[in-house]
Amino acid sequence: MLGKFAKITEIPELRRRLLFTMSLLAVYRIGVFITVPDVNRVAMQKIVSGAGGGILGLLNLFTGGALQLMSIFALGIMPYISASIIMQMMGVVLPSVERLKKEGQTGQNKINQYTRYGTVLLSLIQGFLISSYLINLNEGSPGLLIDTGIGFRLLTVLTLTTGAVFMMWLGEQITEYGLGNGISLLITAGIIAQFPAAVFSTYQQFNSGAMSLFSVLLLLGIALAVTAFIVYVESAQRRVPLQYSKRTVGRRIYGAQQQHLPLKLNMAGVMPPIFASSFLIFPSTIASYFQDHPLGQVTQQMLMPGDWRYTVIYVTLNVFFCFFWVSTQFNVVDIADNLRRSSAFVPGIRPGKKTAEYLDEVMTKLTVAASVYISVVCIMPFIMQDYLGISFYFGGTSLLIVVSVGLDTVSQIENYLLKKHYDDFGQMVNTTQGGGGGGIRGRSRDALDLDD
Repeated sequence: MLGKFAKITEIPELRRRLLFTMSLLAVYRIGVFITVPDVNRVAMQKIVSGAGGGILGLLNLFTGGALQLMSIFALGIMPYISASIIMQMMGVVLPSVERLKKEGQTGQNKINQYTRYGTVLLSLIQGFLISSYLINLNEGSPGLLIDTGIGFRLLTVLTLTTGAVFMMWLGEQITEYGLGNGISLLITAGIIAQFPAAVFSTYQQFNSGAMSLFSVLLLLGIALAVTAFIVYVESAQRRVPLQYSKRTVGRRIYGAQQQHLPLKLNMAGVMPPIFASSFLIFPSTIASYFQDHPLGQVTQQMLMPGDWRYTVIYVTLNVFFCFFWVSTQFNVVDIADNLRRSSAFVPGIRPGKKTAEYLDEVMTKLTVAASVYISVVCIMPFIMQDYLGISFYFGGTSLLIVVSVGLDTVSQIENYLLKKHYDDFGQMVNTTQGGGGGGIRGRSRDALDLDD
């Protein structure tokens, strides 16, 4: 494996994509340290740090620490994710959006454009709510803002919206010209960037006596065990056996072949926890604007990570988005039709409708297992905090995202290496065939002369 990755620099396209991805991620991390005008970043950092594991801490995690610095990227990529959720739901409800999905790349481009418009609209709304929230915070913590007038509101909304749109653009550029999924990589880069601070915080707790050596070793063991568990589940597949009938292509008759249809156990990937977190952050942001109202206070308390009501809602959303995402990405009717056109069938299952029902049953079972797996991993930090008294910062949702995105990126790199291997093999064959009496072509000629 190490030998394969050592050859990355030998492939020009892979080297270019890797450098392009790293460059845009560096641009993102530099932008995190650019603060919104008229905001005291030191005071804001104290407020977010004092929130602990609350909703501000969760939002700060997904923005890569941009919130505690009140950066131009304080909204993160969440407006884009929220807009994507809305468009996916509209595809189920509205027939016009469903027709766009069936128009191929042209329809997908239109959906992407509508998603961008939705991102701008949500960024404007969230930017206004955050500006109002900062003004309210300034009343309790004087010195947070230099100016609280209408100019500050407009400038904050414009800055945060521009930052969110720029991050959306970065993610799309990475996806198209770089390696891996750009949106997921931006979130992952933000999480990894806070890992050194989490390690230092754990060391400080151990050094001060707040955490024992046993707790540190237990934390390390659980982190390694959960990482191994995530890698195992993300690599798990359900292989549906396929049988190909005899086919006649030209003058040749191809015999029956046995293959399989690989179905990932967790086909939804990291989308459910990301969607669920984004779905919970938005109403919490609105509730913070009405924090003086009893309803706003109750809502904020319900959406506080660690609260049992938050856990129930979070698990429910994870399960819902698991099924929702799989249903939008895996159409059993289309797959059954494609198998029938390819003269393939599942042994013991009739082609067509029966095959679609069988695949739907298999995917339902897999999705149930995947939703349980995702929910357990995501609520694990709350369980450790409540029953073991250990704060597992780099765990749960963040660990799932980092490991899953890392596996996807490594898989894409391996695909490029495999493609390079086959290309080199093809060139070798062509070179051999273009030679003299030796090689493949030479042997074919000799065999032909002997037959004659």
